[in-house]
Amino acid sequence: MQIKTNYIVIPLITIAVAGVGSWLTSMGMDWYDNLNLPAIAPAGSFIGLVWTVIFILSTISAIMFWNAPRGKNFKIIVGLFLSNAVLNVLWSFLFFTLHIFWWSIFEMIILNVVNLSLIILLYKNYRKSSLLLIPYFLWVTFATYLAYTVAVLNG
Repeated sequence: MQIKTNYIVIPLITIAVAGVGSWLTSMGMDWYDNLNLPAIAPAGSFIGLVWTVIFILSTISAIMFWNAPRGKNFKIIVGLFLSNAVLNVLWSFLFFTLHIFWWSIFEMIILNVVNLSLIILLYKNYRKSSLLLIPYFLWVTFATYLAYTVAVLNG
């Protein structure tokens, strides 16, 4: 049995995104720990667990999509997956490194528009891939609200 390259490349992209995002986040944790946080702010360990699950589901989604027959939106969907990766890292940079609340919130909204676009475009021909991205969309929706409340409390 020959292993397809995408079984290696897609997880490596996910690991790179998670690693860079985690590194950028860790650089800002002293700053974050001194912010006024809302009561709904989850513990860091819970956030890490959620992101781990999201990255696993997203990787499976991307691999399933890549291995399915190519549809007419193939290039657009690949572009959205790649945009998602860049936007995921950019948010950590804006929020935890630069400490720019409002730009990071705006960027999160764009990230979630990309997530929703992926879910919608995948749904017809790649339903399982689409459904695997719903927790990501829901989490970013919650995280956007959380970032907004942090901005209001510390602005």
